[in-house]
Amino acid sequence: MADQRQILTDKSIAHLPLAGQKQYKVRDTELPGFFVLIGKRRKSFMAQGEFWRDGVREFAAQFKLGDFGDMTTREARRKAKEALGAIIRGQRPGEAPKIKPGSITLRQAWERYREAHMKRKGRSPGTIENYRDHMERLFEDWLDKPLARLGRQPTLVVERHDQITKENGPYVANGSMRSLRAVYNHARKSNTDLPPVNPVSAIDWNKEHRRKTGMGPNDIRGWVRELMHWRIRCAGNFIS
Repeated sequence: MADQRQILTDKSIAHLPLAGQKQYKVRDTELPGFFVLIGKRRKSFMAQGEFWRDGVREFAAQFKLGDFGDMTTREARRKAKEALGAIIRGQRPGEAPKIKPGSITLRQAWERYREAHMKRKGRSPGTIENYRDHMERLFEDWLDKPLARLGRQPTLVVERHDQITKENGPYVANGSMRSLRAVYNHARKSNTDLPPVNPVSAIDWNKEHRRKTGMGPNDIRGWVRELMHWRIRCAGNFIS
């Protein structure tokens, strides 16, 4: 049976027949998310809501408020308003209230990583400067935005990786993403409300080739020849 809709009152619910083979819902036309679930033996007040942030649905929740007969429709409606209001604020049913979920910014996360992790573990000034360049130059426009936004919208990270690849090259793009990944992972240790999946995992890494800074087998003969010439010149200078 398709969901029905009407203004829910004690009188209207009393006239609703109990379910036959399958339970059905009657939704309130005045309060979205508030409805009564009709079963074979009882009629239960229910509430259902969704929490959206930055255009992404984080969770949906449906829960029982009580049974018709044990509580009035007015009481159930009041409880439904309170419950739905909590969901709008990002609180799941049965959870304790959170203080500003996802409020840590990228700037705060970077500063904590630099001070509490990199400096404390004796990372070199060059390494710290490399991270600083990534955070404060390549991600400058993200610094004062919630870090959770990147976790909820990994496409932002994918697009930035593509942009940096185009403007700064594949090695810089990959390096900046490694920095962002490390900062995000460190921040999540003390901010458990951050989305658990690191947004950097969504990117397609650029292919990197090993830089040929060492001496290969084909270079040894030339090196030996230059060494012998150098020794001969040194010996000639010494004799003269």
